[in-house]
Amino acid sequence: MSDLVDVTILGSGCAGNTAAIYTARANLNPLVLEGHEPGGQLSITTEVENFPGFPEGIQGPLLVQSMKAQAERFGATYKAGRVARAELSQKPITLELEDGETVRTRTLIIATGASARWLNLPHEQMLIGRGVSSCATCDGFFFRGKKMMVIGGGDSAMEEANFLSRFGSEVAVVHRSDNFRASKIMLDRARNNPKIQFLTNTVVEDVYDVTKGEVTGVKLRNVKTHEVYDREVSGFFVAIGHIPNTKPFASQLDLDPDGYIVSHGGARTNITGVFHAGDVQDRTYRQAITAAGAGCMAAIEVERHLEAEGH
Repeated sequence: MSDLVDVTILGSGCAGNTAAIYTARANLNPLVLEGHEPGGQLSITTEVENFPGFPEGIQGPLLVQSMKAQAERFGATYKAGRVARAELSQKPITLELEDGETVRTRTLIIATGASARWLNLPHEQMLIGRGVSSCATCDGFFFRGKKMMVIGGGDSAMEEANFLSRFGSEVAVVHRSDNFRASKIMLDRARNNPKIQFLTNTVVEDVYDVTKGEVTGVKLRNVKTHEVYDREVSGFFVAIGHIPNTKPFASQLDLDPDGYIVSHGGARTNITGVFHAGDVQDRTYRQAITAAGAGCMAAIEVERHLEAEGH
């Protein structure tokens, strides 16, 4: 692709699609590169009940597909593709895709998201959205009155366990050792919660279903005694962190030690004309609605930037 475009958006989740809607309505004819997971994490989410405007809830894939259709209605172009290399400081910005194609663009919105770390269990991936989740605030409500399990030993695991205890009959926290990375205040809060149990020095061998394609239990192993046993559970929450999808930009963008983009105010990065949106920068909230809001912010910043440059 040799034509110069005004704005290219990397990612097609809530952040990327919202940025596409706003820039398309501003007559900027955005190009959206859908990335390795078209639709983002919502594409593997079943029911979304906390996105405003859908009192009965909406399926995650339908929500992002509707956003895409809305952006296309205003002139956005979607293309399958992932960035292999990027020259962000030179103008125009040049992106080399994995298939060898080159994209030249005046501005860039990076909305590539962050991928959840998984345990790589034999049946884990096939049960995502059917009891396996990486987001307690997204999915905890669906397990009201049921047994749940959280995997992890950091602050995120403790926070998720406490949150899930509002809904579940019990929450088991599984950690491979008896030393926790979580801060003392977060760990004490979880330990003092009567609904939370701790299974230390324990790892998960597999998560499984035995009836109808939904999680019904897990196979656990004590790393000290080597005892292997099953435990009944309906909700299985993996809280071992996320990996921001910033690898192609690592030597050019300001990133924090975990690889998240460091914001330079609003939606700006350290490079003029390059903007961020969604979970690729947000390590705190990671919600569909906050990602959509960040996409709006990035689009408005792009519009103002191009106007200031006379485009």
